[in-house]
Amino acid sequence: MDNTKTISHMALLSIPIAIVIFVFKYCAWYLTGSVALYSDALESIVNVIGACAAWWAIRVSMKPADKNHPFGHYKAEYFSAVLEGVLIIVAALLILNEAWSALRNPHIIEHPDMGLALNLLAAVFNALWAFMLIRYGRRHRSPALEADGQHIMTDVVTSVGVLFGLVAALITGWAVLDPLLAIIVALNILWQGWKVINSSVQGLMDTAVDAEENTRIHDVIAANAKGAIEAHDLRTRLAGRVTFIEFHLVVPANMTVGKAHKICDRIEDALQKDIKNSRVVIHIEPENEARGAPDTTDFSFT
Repeated sequence: MDNTKTISHMALLSIPIAIVIFVFKYCAWYLTGSVALYSDALESIVNVIGACAAWWAIRVSMKPADKNHPFGHYKAEYFSAVLEGVLIIVAALLILNEAWSALRNPHIIEHPDMGLALNLLAAVFNALWAFMLIRYGRRHRSPALEADGQHIMTDVVTSVGVLFGLVAALITGWAVLDPLLAIIVALNILWQGWKVINSSVQGLMDTAVDAEENTRIHDVIAANAKGAIEAHDLRTRLAGRVTFIEFHLVVPANMTVGKAHKICDRIEDALQKDIKNSRVVIHIEPENEARGAPDTTDFSFT
């Protein structure tokens, strides 16, 4: 199975899993009446919506380039991640509202054993799935898949905190711990929502590759540019799963177009092999017409 199909199948599978987790958490809240468990269940509704949005965005991102989108549809995944971040923040605000009401009228939760057991089971299942989503999202450079996994992992941390807090409330008899815990959960969700939105916006702004990958690109070009003189104006940008690489290649003035083209093909093949899902654009310059002033993106092969 190729990368795109793997990503699409993972995103689609997230939808029924998110629904099952939500049912577990809803039952836990229904049995106990705990506002902290209510906050956990409410966040799971966001998981369901986020999973649907991620699947849709990934499907769109896989569409081939067309007349109106000549560079492809890869950035569609960032829109999904932004939407998920916004939904996370909305969920946090709803939780704060519910927690504030419960804080003024706290009560001991009912049927805690069954409710906490259901929530624990949901947390374990969620943790395993979140790990898989983050792993695949990073491996295949899918912002939507990774954002979904990060959000679910936040949900896991929330669930664990809720479980410990409710056990403490039951042991001490301090009913006020339940709404206080819900407020803490909401604040944590707000922070996670902001991080998801910020990361996605950076992607929409054409963020360059990190320093380590930039060095790899330099090394690949240098190792496969035999016959050329230097490269300069290296530019990179990330668009979902795809890395766009662009630079100028200086060749001897008397080199034929055919020989220069062979060098470009060799470099392009090497980059696409080493940098998965890369798109390479090389501008050839004869030595006597290359621009003069060097900058930090210059690197000579001689």
